[in-house]
Amino acid sequence: MRVQPRARLQQPFTQEDLQLFSQTCSKTTDPSDHPLSIGISKNVVMYSGDVLREKSRQSHQSRQDVMDELHRCLGSGPGVFVVKGFERDLEVIERTNEVFKNIIEREKEHAKGDHFAAAGTNDRIWNSFQKHAIEDPRSFVAYYSNEVLALVSEAWLGPGYQVTAQTNIVKPGGQPQKPHRDYHLGFQSEETASKFPIPTQIASAMLTLQGAVAHSSMPLDSGPTQLLPYSQQFEHGYLAYRHPEFVDFFHQHMIQSELEIGDAIFFNPALFHAAGENRTTNLHRIGNLLQISACWSKPMETVDYPTILRSTWSHVKDHINQLGGGSENPVAKALLQAITDGYSFPTNLDRDPPPANSHCPETQLERITVGVKEGWTLDTLEKNIKELQDKRIA
Repeated sequence: MRVQPRARLQQPFTQEDLQLFSQTCSKTTDPSDHPLSIGISKNVVMYSGDVLREKSRQSHQSRQDVMDELHRCLGSGPGVFVVKGFERDLEVIERTNEVFKNIIEREKEHAKGDHFAAAGTNDRIWNSFQKHAIEDPRSFVAYYSNEVLALVSEAWLGPGYQVTAQTNIVKPGGQPQKPHRDYHLGFQSEETASKFPIPTQIASAMLTLQGAVAHSSMPLDSGPTQLLPYSQQFEHGYLAYRHPEFVDFFHQHMIQSELEIGDAIFFNPALFHAAGENRTTNLHRIGNLLQISACWSKPMETVDYPTILRSTWSHVKDHINQLGGGSENPVAKALLQAITDGYSFPTNLDRDPPPANSHCPETQLERITVGVKEGWTLDTLEKNIKELQDKRIA
């Protein structure tokens, strides 16, 4: 189908549009397209975290093959996959849950709503990524030393990605969300979204990856994410998802995947989805929602990398030393990629000109990697952080 460059505001959708949407979402996932998977469940591709780790470590080409398969799944495939055993150390999850509990208790007098529920309905921690680092650096370092997170993020977004996280706890009786698409354009009004050319709307989904790590068991009664596989391929989805005929179709055809503690689900932000209703009487559904942005995208939340590095530095060095292999260890690389800025721009090119052998000035990731190798003290770290910050000041 030829993509029209622009969509008219409040353009009425026709029966033909709905039929095309139905055809798009009626595809069946072929296991042969996902040879590394451990199965297909309700059109969702299931992977083993251990298999992904082992395969990606075999060789550079093997790692590329893994990322190619994950990218196809998110783009031209069903748009969603589950990683069983994403986090193998459940003690890390338990300790992190305690951290979240402490933060929530402290913030309760200033209760916050989330995008789809009023304040006090659920428990929500905005920027749990940075708050976790400050509250308990040791568990933060262990949590984000996750090579599967690095693998999945780079597969969809390339290097230099930026991690943000928001913790959501849906209490018994918590109501379902309305089906939607996610950030960027999924958070805009239909009027605003319609001002962007359709090809730009489609391309925007390549800038973000959505994920969620299960910090509690998530049986169907607890309301795990409702998903409509292949719906990310519908070109007018950012304008259509609020329209009643598409909402009805979603509710008739959506699926849900049960998760165990430590599992994770990742999906294309253009996938039609919604949090489900928690119909249990005693289970708090706890998910750490990961929103990962491409290096040239604007993340939804600001992250203060210098503060995270200062808070975690001694734990970062100790953890990497214990791993062995220094900063080249895949787990160490995953950690450093998560907690630093891996992109050179924007910067002040008068103060931060590119070196003679490159068009790109030094990144924070490159500088901090040197610090790990050299075993910098906190004072040396501080001097280097300030030097990099001063270069980028306009």
